[in-house]
Amino acid sequence: MFQDNKIFVLGMARSGYQVAKYLAKRGNKVVLNDDKSEENHNQEQIQELRDLEVELIFGSHPDDLLDESYQYLVKNPGIPIDHKYVLKAKELGIEVLNEVEIAYRMLPDDVTLIGITGTNGKTTTTTLTFNILKEAFGDRVHLVGNIGYPLCSILDQLKKDDIIVMEVSCQQSENLIQFKPHIALLTNYSPAHLDFLKTYENYKYVKSKMFRNQSENDLAILNIEDQEVMNELKDISSNVKYFSSHQTINGCYLENNTIYYYGDKVLKVEDIKIPGVHNIENCMAAIMIAKEFGVSNEMITKVIQSFGGVEHRLEYVNTINGVRYYNDTEATNIKCAQIALSSFTSPIILILGGLERGQDFQELIPYMKNVKAIIAIGECRRRVLDFGRELSVNTYMFEYLKDGFQKIKEIATDGDVVLLSPASASWDQYKECEIRGQEFKDLVNELNK
Repeated sequence: MFQDNKIFVLGMARSGYQVAKYLAKRGNKVVLNDDKSEENHNQEQIQELRDLEVELIFGSHPDDLLDESYQYLVKNPGIPIDHKYVLKAKELGIEVLNEVEIAYRMLPDDVTLIGITGTNGKTTTTTLTFNILKEAFGDRVHLVGNIGYPLCSILDQLKKDDIIVMEVSCQQSENLIQFKPHIALLTNYSPAHLDFLKTYENYKYVKSKMFRNQSENDLAILNIEDQEVMNELKDISSNVKYFSSHQTINGCYLENNTIYYYGDKVLKVEDIKIPGVHNIENCMAAIMIAKEFGVSNEMITKVIQSFGGVEHRLEYVNTINGVRYYNDTEATNIKCAQIALSSFTSPIILILGGLERGQDFQELIPYMKNVKAIIAIGECRRRVLDFGRELSVNTYMFEYLKDGFQKIKEIATDGDVVLLSPASASWDQYKECEIRGQEFKDLVNELNK
């Protein structure tokens, strides 16, 4: 499979580079096209691909580049689903895949694949699951997927009985056809990425693809408290197990500030460093997976007690003069900001705003009771200012994040939480939201000098 074909790779980035390299090494004629100029890409990677005789076309998407001579089009997850090449490929009968689907079809039979998805919490759950299994099984465990490591990149390293822990995004799911994990986990649903997938119904359907592909020999782990999850996946064929943060169930559940797994006490909530009920749920999800491999409660507790969270996701940064600073730059939608705000009972100085997407800040109102001040930033800062004034919350408007820090220094007092949870994408000012998060952390640590 995937040998001696002519294959079109649309989009470079990490997955495009890795899949082009993998396919070229298998004797395929590979053409990689990206609309960014060559100077915007890693030059070592470009040279590596050229040495493998990959044809590279940068700077545009020529109308006549894709024709019926190709057997496959491999789409980078970030490429729109209605891109002209994607539509043309379908007209020509060319199969549209992505790096994940190709790598899945090349996986050996004697490895175990874990797929983790959901609107919120998937990166935390994936990282925590990996950390627990890594502690238990060492180098047999591999971390891949939307977390930054393409599945293709580890294919040549896999050995018998290895375990793959994979975060799967909706963009990756969109072009999945056969992909199905042995263990699949869904954290929750809420509207997100509708600019990419067009409707919420389509978003939920795309997220459910890997579960629908499962057989009765596979396992699905679901959040029983999310009714949309339960409705969307009610007809799947796999064996299903559940976790709950609100009721005692036949599964993993929270009772008297203790997490139980089928009646067996695993750990106390006080052992969890990362704040919020959603992170209790993330821990329960990871516990469910770990238990499928027989990991002991002692080992699970040891890892969770030392887990400080995922960078840029409600990440604790520092405490300065009694003020705690949290970086939640990955909260690029309203739902994520709601979760962050509900994680604290202390007075909050909220940094809110970024790219103007028409996001409805009114949906934050039920979560604003502890917010003592708002720092409005970014392209939509004036709407944030109006929102704060409507709530009679002291709101200060600055175009750039760095300009707001002098005001934060003036108004923050012992016991406060300063929370960057912008409910907005970062592309008005930053190439990616992680850069915004790193700037926040740098500014916080400068306060300590």
